[in-house]
Amino acid sequence: MGRKWQNIVEKKTAKDNNTSKTYAKFGIEIYAAAKSGEPDPHLNQKLKFVIDRAKMYNVPKHIIDRAIDKAKGSSDEQFSELRYEGFGPNGSMVIVDTLTNNVNRTASDVRAAFGKNGGNMGVSGAVAYMFDHTALIAFAGDDADEILEYLMEKDIDVRDVEAEENQIIVYGEPEDFHAIQVALNEKGITEFSIAEMQMIPQNEITLAGDDLVMFEKMIDALDDLEDVQQIYHNVELD
Repeated sequence: MGRKWQNIVEKKTAKDNNTSKTYAKFGIEIYAAAKSGEPDPHLNQKLKFVIDRAKMYNVPKHIIDRAIDKAKGSSDEQFSELRYEGFGPNGSMVIVDTLTNNVNRTASDVRAAFGKNGGNMGVSGAVAYMFDHTALIAFAGDDADEILEYLMEKDIDVRDVEAEENQIIVYGEPEDFHAIQVALNEKGITEFSIAEMQMIPQNEITLAGDDLVMFEKMIDALDDLEDVQQIYHNVELD
């Protein structure tokens, strides 16, 4: 899974280098999570998860607090979580997760981003079956076998544990996400470089030439949409 991990690292690095857009998207995600339940991360697991992710991307505290304060207020703005699936050049597959307060606008924008860049939007389920919903947690270290044995002792079955570039990467079942974090915390591991739910492709493809250029333009167009929160695909990027 090493190549898949590298793609995820590159995506995170791209987010780190585009702070204003990242902050804006996290602000919406935090607001929506707080609005969906209690605006307190101690009482709202979904909100805690989003805030923890935001901190990994260095989102400032005042942006997090502002989004929660807005959710506590009288605003009745509602957001819907929607997933779109589609195809890019030469067998590439893309999943786009959105958070929107205007479903018609988002559907139109996503469809246009696909269509204007050599792709087309498919129906629900068109490509998701080729991806595995995965809990992914990474942290500094180099002894993957030790972590695997430790998690097994904790009765946590994981799909894989790898060591790459001074990082240990744990791939687990989505329902075990919290249990893995707690177990690692108990071992003294409290700093994570990534702790997210991912849609990881079962198989990856390579693109070259015009196909690669068009694919990257399509991904950039999708990522530029304010309603888009996450993009997953099956293309190896060098």
